[in-house]
Amino acid sequence: MAKGDTMKEWRLKRFWDETVAEMKKVAWSTKAELVRYTGVVGVAVALVCVLIWICDTFFARLFHLILR
Repeated sequence: MAKGDTMKEWRLKRFWDETVAEMKKVAWSTKAELVRYTGVVGVAVALVCVLIWICDTFFARLFHLILR
């Protein structure tokens, strides 16, 4: 095995060890929080979709009247 291969293996091992250490610091959400936050995002997306639909309809009718 060449010296470069050993160095790459050492760097990969160090990277893996540091990644595992950092993942242990993560504050993971509970299932209830995850469900709640997913619902909030779903409602927010729906509201934005409705707002865009209203604006699109308004401007389409406005331009239709102007170009008539």
